[in-house]
Amino acid sequence: MASGVFDMIGPVMIGPSSSHTAGVVRIGRVACKILGGIPEYADIVFYNSFARTYEGHGSNRAILAGLMDYKTDDVRIKNALSLTKSVGLSYKFRSIGSASTLHPNSVRVSVRRGDSKIEILGESQGGGVIRIKEVNGFDANFTASLHTLIIEADDVNGSIAFFTEVLSQEDCNIATMTVSRKGRNDLACLILEMDSGIDDITLRYLEKRRWVHKVNYLPDIDK
Repeated sequence: MASGVFDMIGPVMIGPSSSHTAGVVRIGRVACKILGGIPEYADIVFYNSFARTYEGHGSNRAILAGLMDYKTDDVRIKNALSLTKSVGLSYKFRSIGSASTLHPNSVRVSVRRGDSKIEILGESQGGGVIRIKEVNGFDANFTASLHTLIIEADDVNGSIAFFTEVLSQEDCNIATMTVSRKGRNDLACLILEMDSGIDDITLRYLEKRRWVHKVNYLPDIDK
């Protein structure tokens, strides 16, 4: 999905750069939301342009701020490095300067909290616009600007039709759908971006299917 001129205006933010700060905060918040809370440990890999500039442009502070669930306009972003201690977040930064298959502003975030672990690969595309390219090794391709449902489940016949039928009963309009799987009849991941949200009771209903492993729901990441 191409970005339009109004997407590129960017959010209200703490600087210095919408792509190196605001977008990175939003990627961090996505990881925090999928994990279900502030992580206890984060392994963060900056690629390409990010690898060369992440300290000078504040991307290191931005990703930690997002992992602590700060919004893009939160004044605490500038002090994020020191504030991690107060929430029990430890972290490690790494940089890879030449990853030709990845977007120039890419960051991979692997986080854990208790027994829960997740990994995402995100792109910061300018103006605060992001795209999450991978979730736990699955193709993802969502922006986090819409209501997003992430379902990991066994690759069983009729599963996609089942999920879309349930959402139709919620009167949800599906904007995009991405399906990725490890292999035939193996673990699969379905990601749906929707124009409106869904009720908790529907999420619980989906979670109770015996072939569904995990359900994550992300409202608009800027809310």
